[in-house]
Amino acid sequence: METTARYKPNVEVVSDPEGLAQRTVALFVGDAEKAIKAKGAFYVAISGGHTPKHFFELLSEAPKAKALPWDRIQLFWVDERYVPPDSQWSNYKLAADTFLAKIAIPKENVHRIPTEYSDFKAAAQCYEETIRKVFGLQKNQVPVFDLIVLGMGAEGHTGSLFPNSYAPFDKEDLACVVYVLDEKLNRITLTHPVLCAASHLAVLVSGEEKASILKEVLTHEPDEVQYPIHTLWPILNKVTWLVDSKAAKYLSLG
Repeated sequence: METTARYKPNVEVVSDPEGLAQRTVALFVGDAEKAIKAKGAFYVAISGGHTPKHFFELLSEAPKAKALPWDRIQLFWVDERYVPPDSQWSNYKLAADTFLAKIAIPKENVHRIPTEYSDFKAAAQCYEETIRKVFGLQKNQVPVFDLIVLGMGAEGHTGSLFPNSYAPFDKEDLACVVYVLDEKLNRITLTHPVLCAASHLAVLVSGEEKASILKEVLTHEPDEVQYPIHTLWPILNKVTWLVDSKAAKYLSLG
């Protein structure tokens, strides 16, 4: 596969969405066991959307996932739509409905993005303060997540780092507001420096509708404006692309 990045994308192709979910669980469990053994805690941030739903379900069903010491796991979100936590559009609600109520994770270890504030910036600041407190960070330090689970949108965004928005270029904050002008919902997202500081990132891509954009993103000259997921290109050595066969149909892997 041709790429102009310093590193080549590490792409794992699985047969179908079921295999994608199972592989993601295995990756999650492996990273959790490694981090807990090394330092007694696992810091992870997850995303929302359709693709990770079955992965979430398996977190409460797969024996190795259920057996994890969830009291040692600190769970965060990559991004969130600015809706109440019980909204059908809430990334938090997706996790709550699929696995949170079925695992032994203490409530104080679940750090959702607060969307009850009338002031978006206050909400982003509150989330950043939570991150700093849980990680024990000083003013200018950036958290090092053990794992961040991402997806990729049809236009090449990840998290809520959208094309033609300021968010991909915010390098001062840990979390920022994403203002959207069309019918989409405003959001809060982790910023580029937080994503790039992570020890490991997994990008989940599923479905034939993602095949063209996946090929474009993986072969195009890095362009963070057009494809915000290219913010990961300097750290591609830390990124695992988990892709099902339909999404991978246009890739020439070798």
